[in-house]
Amino acid sequence: VQLVESGGGRVQAGGSLRLSCAPSRGRFSRNTMGWYRQTPGNQRELVAEITGSGNAIYADSVRGRFTISRDYAKNTVDLQMNSLKPEDSGVYVCGLRSWAPTVEAPLRDYWGQGTQVTVSS
Repeated sequence: VQLVESGGGRVQAGGSLRLSCAPSRGRFSRNTMGWYRQTPGNQRELVAEITGSGNAIYADSVRGRFTISRDYAKNTVDLQMNSLKPEDSGVYVCGLRSWAPTVEAPLRDYWGQGTQVTVSS
């Protein structure tokens, strides 16, 4: 499965952006998916996750400003980002956690290519 992100861009501080992640195939409403920010060391740090039961988890730095949600009709996981700050800038990557295409295959995480978010002061 491929994860296709959209919605990144450049915005001034205080502005808003909405990111969207769509799987190339299948529906993953029962799986944890989320948005992560790529660090300079090429690690991925949590921004927000949503579980199969709809519970949302946020990084402390974005809680109250960002909202993660599922659009079941469009089969996407979206991240609404409000009150953006320059420190929110980075490459945002969509992730599908602990999934396997078959029963025999091992569970692993799947990642998108990422979308750039730039917030100017």
